[in-house]
Amino acid sequence: MVKLNKIYTRTGDHGTTGLVGGSRVAKSDPRMAAIGDVDEANSAIGMAIAALGEGQFAVMLRRIQNDLFDLGADLATPGEDFTPSEMTLRIVVDQVARLEKEIDQMNAPLKPLRSFILPGGSQAAAAIHLARAIVRRAERTAVGAGDGISLNPQALTYLNRLSDHLFVMARAVNAGGAGDILWVPGASR
Repeated sequence: MVKLNKIYTRTGDHGTTGLVGGSRVAKSDPRMAAIGDVDEANSAIGMAIAALGEGQFAVMLRRIQNDLFDLGADLATPGEDFTPSEMTLRIVVDQVARLEKEIDQMNAPLKPLRSFILPGGSQAAAAIHLARAIVRRAERTAVGAGDGISLNPQALTYLNRLSDHLFVMARAVNAGGAGDILWVPGASR
C-alpha cells in the first residue's frame, strides 16, 4: 500500500524525477511526457465522471482510472520484462480484453454512423470526448517514447483501445447516438 506522509520531497527541484527502481531521468524525458499525458487523461476522465453522475458508465470510468494509474507505473518501470508481479505493475491482456468487451456491449444498440461526429452533444458526452482526445495524445506520446526505450506493448494497446472505448461511450451517453452531432463536410464554406 502506498503511504504518503509528505507531499514535497525536493528531489525533483533540479529537473529530474525518479523511476520505479530508483533511477532518475529528466522531467523532460519522453517517458515522463507519456506519464504526464496519461495523468492528464486520467484527470479528464475524472471530469467526465463528475459530469455523468452515478451509473454504469461512471463505474467503467472509475475502473479505467485505476488502470491508468497502473499504466503510469508500467511506463515508469524500466526494463524489457513486461511480466507483472507483486512488485511490478504491468498492463495485461485481460485489461485490454475488458475494454473490448465493454466497447462491444456499448456499441451493440447504437446505429451505425453515417458520418464522422463532432465532439459534443451533452455535457457528459463532451467531457468524454475531451478525455478521448487526451488519451489519443497520451498514446502518441507513449509511442514516441517507445522509439527510444522498451515499453510494454500491452500498455500501448490499452491506450489505443481506451480511445475507442471513450468514443463509443460518448455516443452511448449522447442518447444512444441520437444526440450525436454529425460532421457535414464543407457545411460552412
